[in-house]
Amino acid sequence: MSKLFIDGRWIGSSNGAEREVINPFDRSVVATVAEGTAADAEAAVAAARRAFDDGAWSSTSPEHRAAVLNHVADLLDRAKEDIARTETLDTGKTLVESRIDVDDVAAVFRYYGNLAGALHPRIVPGAGPDVISRIDYEPVGVCAMIAPWNYPLLQVSWKIAPALLAGNTFVVKPSEITPLTTIKLFEVLAEAGVPAGVANLVLGTGPEVGSVLVESDDVDLVSFTGSLGVGQYIMRSAATSLKKVALELGGKNPHIVFADADLDTAVDYALTAAFFHAGQVCSSGTRLIVQDSVHDDFVAEVARRADLVKLGNGFDESSESGPLVSAEHRAKVEKYVEIGLAEGARLLAGGKRPADAELQDGFFFRPTVFADCTREMKLVREETFGPIITAERFSDQQEAVFLGNDTEYGLAGGVWSQDLEKAQWVAKRLRHGTVWINDFGPYLPQAEWGGFKRSGIGRELGPTGLHEYCEPKHVYQNLKPTAQNWFARSADA
Repeated sequence: MSKLFIDGRWIGSSNGAEREVINPFDRSVVATVAEGTAADAEAAVAAARRAFDDGAWSSTSPEHRAAVLNHVADLLDRAKEDIARTETLDTGKTLVESRIDVDDVAAVFRYYGNLAGALHPRIVPGAGPDVISRIDYEPVGVCAMIAPWNYPLLQVSWKIAPALLAGNTFVVKPSEITPLTTIKLFEVLAEAGVPAGVANLVLGTGPEVGSVLVESDDVDLVSFTGSLGVGQYIMRSAATSLKKVALELGGKNPHIVFADADLDTAVDYALTAAFFHAGQVCSSGTRLIVQDSVHDDFVAEVARRADLVKLGNGFDESSESGPLVSAEHRAKVEKYVEIGLAEGARLLAGGKRPADAELQDGFFFRPTVFADCTREMKLVREETFGPIITAERFSDQQEAVFLGNDTEYGLAGGVWSQDLEKAQWVAKRLRHGTVWINDFGPYLPQAEWGGFKRSGIGRELGPTGLHEYCEPKHVYQNLKPTAQNWFARSADA
């Protein structure tokens, strides 16, 4: 049984509770893990607090901490196949996707492992010849990190790597649905030499464990990736102690296709943007917005090819997409299909569970395409977080931008056109944290990731992702202090 990791030790839950982790492909039990309690969460925070206040980790040089991160990356490379297989068992995604995830996680640790120089003091110019003025970058302190179930390994690495480099200590709570690769990552962290108490892991539910991390006065920062509602709760809770928050809360991401695009290629990307990992991606391009003159043919071809997507076991090399993560989540996706039909959207593909006998035990759902969608529909406005494309139409650039921004979210979007000046014009006006031109989906560890509006606060990755975990301190040193005599008369009294 997998356990909690607190103060450098693997321990069971304080009340002995356990949870079964289910394979979404066939509902088999993959593993049994400890189910943490509020007391366990409090113990983890206390361990992180002691480790930070002790200063052993934060007082090491950025170069030393960077070396540990690079060691983590090397260990991830060594364990790639084992971790990837575990990720597929945990989430249902294809093994190809899981291998990409492990490579991406190693790349994130290596990126921050080469960014130690960003923590060196910055000299402030213009202070005068007899003054040294500098900005020191100090760690925030104890960080609580709450990760989602769709990319459990990748998303938590975006938090852990910069936090470690900056000298913080932390407590991680993965989703109780998909905790297994986070456990393996903590094994790697311990092997790489992260000291006891710096990295702590508590398994369990949000109400039982997550709330303790969010509300604790000993936590200085909460980094959360997940739903809008939980993000709003975290902000309200953080207000009582004014702790820092970093929130990535999803999106309803426009995928805009102009008539002058390379349409064959754009169709291919439209499928990947919406159906990769069964659409369970915060930046998924499920809101397809196509120019009038090509709309009907383009959407019909997307629907035709959606019906050809091969669902299956993530370990089967012929599988193009795996199941949804749970029965509960599939029921949510099915509810959105019902809503779309009731709102008048026209179903062109999918909208149901597959009939294949070998898929009946899993949480599978066919890739789904709706036409005749309008901006007022709930199906168009809310994040379905499943393999559902809604197709809308537009006439010109201004309408494309209007529709692309007509959402409470602002995480990501894509623009397709062979007129690069036009594409840049649209990209400039889209209020989303990432905009792809003639592409959809890639990210770089060195480029900031995050959203506008209700997609969140703060940024992960890039130099900004590091400084989310830092407190800038201005140190001003006068080398030749002399009396100011501002209150000279009081001295003579």
